[in-house]
Amino acid sequence: MNIAFLTAHEGVEQVELTQPWQAVTEAGHIPRLVSVKPGRVQAFDHLDKADTFPVDDVVSDASVTDYAALVLPGGVANPDFLRMDEQAVALVRGFFEAGKPVAAICHAPWTLVEADVVRGRTLTSWPSVRTDIRNAGGIWVDEQVRTCLSGPNTLITSRRPDDLEAFCSAFLTELARQTAGAGTGS
Repeated sequence: MNIAFLTAHEGVEQVELTQPWQAVTEAGHIPRLVSVKPGRVQAFDHLDKADTFPVDDVVSDASVTDYAALVLPGGVANPDFLRMDEQAVALVRGFFEAGKPVAAICHAPWTLVEADVVRGRTLTSWPSVRTDIRNAGGIWVDEQVRTCLSGPNTLITSRRPDDLEAFCSAFLTELARQTAGAGTGS
């Protein structure tokens, strides 16, 4: 399955991109880096520049039908840039409308808030995002990882890089469930 990893052109927290990417790859899926611009994405290690990564697909050319699921890595600047890009927000909203799994970590729920998809959903995030989630109608919890099934799709969220192992495990469990469902005609 193709898995979209949506980031802005810069500001993504590198480990929140690379660790889930590796987990998806090791599980036999195909990660695709989707960004708002072609070229390379500048990742960060907190506030310091880290590595760059090649963009596979540009948001303006991407379609929800091209991917089985969406991962939204965090970083403070990354989701702030994404929520200002109408096409990126529409793509995120499209995954919810299509009933496809979405996984977001750290500050990434800012993009979910902008897409107006957290109303009635229970999720976690970096603590500073909790008021935004609550103001958007979501229920915020302080948990390592939260899988919310009370909506049109599975929503998996996590708080911070220290939670990546649990985040990746929950996401891979959901992908396995999706794969099993596809194999049985469900």
